[in-house]
Amino acid sequence: MASELIRVASRTSTLALLQVREFFNAFPGVAYEIIGRPAWGDLRKDISLLDNPPADLFTREQDELVLLGEADIAIHSAKDMPFPLPDGLELIALTEAFDTSDSLVSRDNKTLAELPAGARIATSSPTRKAGLLAIRPELVVAGIRGTIEERIAQIDAGDYDALIVATCALKRLGLMHRVAEVLPFRTHPLQGSLAVVGRKGNPLFSRKEMRDRAEVNFATADARSRYGHVSITGFGPGNPDLLTRRATRALGLADIIFYDDLLDARELHRYTAEKVYVGKRKDRHSHSQEDIHQLMIDAARAGRRVVRLKGGDPMVFAHGGEEALALAQCYIPYEIIPGISTALAVASLTGIPLTHRGLAASVAFVTGHSPQLQLPGTDTVVIYMGAANLRPIATNALAQGRTPETPVLLAAHVSRNNEQRFFTTLGQLASEDNNYPTPLIAVVGKVAGLGAVLPAKSRPTLLVTGTHPGDYDRLGKVIHQPLIELKALDTPPLGELLRHHDWLIFTSRNSVDFFVRALLKEEKTDLRSLAGLRIVSVGRITSRTLLRYGLKPDLQATDESSEGILTLLRHRPAARAVIPRSAIGLPALPEGLRKAGWKITEISLYTNNLPEPTEAIDLTGIDTIVLTSPSCVTNFKKVYGQFPAEKNYLLRGRETEKRFENEKDNTKNYQVKLQLSGHTNTDAAAMAESTRHPLHHQHDSI
Repeated sequence: MASELIRVASRTSTLALLQVREFFNAFPGVAYEIIGRPAWGDLRKDISLLDNPPADLFTREQDELVLLGEADIAIHSAKDMPFPLPDGLELIALTEAFDTSDSLVSRDNKTLAELPAGARIATSSPTRKAGLLAIRPELVVAGIRGTIEERIAQIDAGDYDALIVATCALKRLGLMHRVAEVLPFRTHPLQGSLAVVGRKGNPLFSRKEMRDRAEVNFATADARSRYGHVSITGFGPGNPDLLTRRATRALGLADIIFYDDLLDARELHRYTAEKVYVGKRKDRHSHSQEDIHQLMIDAARAGRRVVRLKGGDPMVFAHGGEEALALAQCYIPYEIIPGISTALAVASLTGIPLTHRGLAASVAFVTGHSPQLQLPGTDTVVIYMGAANLRPIATNALAQGRTPETPVLLAAHVSRNNEQRFFTTLGQLASEDNNYPTPLIAVVGKVAGLGAVLPAKSRPTLLVTGTHPGDYDRLGKVIHQPLIELKALDTPPLGELLRHHDWLIFTSRNSVDFFVRALLKEEKTDLRSLAGLRIVSVGRITSRTLLRYGLKPDLQATDESSEGILTLLRHRPAARAVIPRSAIGLPALPEGLRKAGWKITEISLYTNNLPEPTEAIDLTGIDTIVLTSPSCVTNFKKVYGQFPAEKNYLLRGRETEKRFENEKDNTKNYQVKLQLSGHTNTDAAAMAESTRHPLHHQHDSI
């Protein structure tokens, strides 16, 4: 089999033949023959490459040889391939890029900055032309054709002053001495790579055949086998409770997240991935769309699991299609995870349907970027991103025949705690200057008039400041603003330490999680190291967390607090105990045990800090503020400056209550409820107006 020739279709230029040789250098045991044939583009040098030439200009003849069975494979410069490939062909291998840059070749080796105004620069690429004129708009850009050698000869003959050409081509041809400088332009995303194309169904390249014939295993040269994966993911309208389970799973697995403006970046703190902001708002773009494409491509090529996170649904006015196409053209695996589009969310959250029997049988989504927008003739029109142009859009709609009384719903920050709704008409919008908050969505049509019969608010809104917002879902609508961020610290060898102690005392679920993680990181150490130790849990939630790791506490405090543990151990013989905890754990427990004769070793497992950045949010719609630890109390005051007296407060645990008493304004009266072991000493559920179920919580840090 090794003697069987592989027939390779190739163009006949020196560069094309060198590329074939370069590819087969990785397979020295493979015999091959080159079937050389000029491409149509090689023969038709009258066709300008700056004027949208056919996509297969340099691959058509070679691909036809493969489809006809006269060649087994074709080897192309990857950037010359059409996308998608012709029917019947498949990409067998895509090599790592040899060099992705462009270089300047000029007479007298002048750099781009040294070329005089009006100098004629030759290129065969619209992308290169745009990059060049962005830097030197006073230069003259002209098209050029021919092989690399022929193009350089035209420079030397004085036909042009300089030439832009792929650096990889110059390297392969041994012409790097002609480079005046490497240019900073964006280049084709496949530049520098070689593509091996074969006929679909060719048994020579079936997976089994390639496994059995190591010498023809071109898959080993395929860079795609090392690529990561991109999830283009919809975050929904903004409230993280509306995130889909699949999106949550993708975020949890991600290595890097590229996120937009239309979501709250604070909601990403829970995920360990690197986070890169790439948002775009009116007149303020952190990155161009092309930059975003390249960031995703580079991360995926580096083998990373990428989430491209977008507000709403990625395929509704969110550039999701452009990004999917950019990935597909680079043969990067991706998926699209739907999100709840803001138009659908505003309908459900306001109770205003987009379609309604007798009122609206059709709906259209449009963007309001242009003041010349003409609304389509559907019964309902949803306008995205139109805040700046509401007046001219309304004026145009009236001119089209819509009545001034046509109802309009405007909604800003849909689904978030600071959501705002405004009911108006087209006539009012057309006759007044508008200054509505953004991001804004508008619903135009008779259905918006149903706002007059919307149901009253049915559930209270809670601002939860701790790390476990789900604990409070039953009490109402939860807005999560974490005011503590936990990060692991380096610890001494726990296995050795535990051998010299009798008790292990856990004061929170977090202490359990960080302790087990630290223990399992150590070599030759696992949960069997806890054999012989008695375990104390501060309460029900901590005990549940222990059971998740297969650990059953010997004792559990009734009162989930430092005092509860002290009461539990007060009449037991003094012993040696380890207390894993936060670096800012309160001193009451270890000091109380030491006074009782216990030998206590405290281990700081994690830090507890205010997340950065944290900014105050609008508390207008908040009914109850939930402070789950002393740190939350302190950090709330840092962020907000004071505790608003008109709000209800739910405080978790006595230590949190003490901190609140110390830091509140004593000249004001506060509605405060205390949450203790499995219940509240007053009716917190009634205060939250929503549930008859008891609460089961404890301190984040005691």
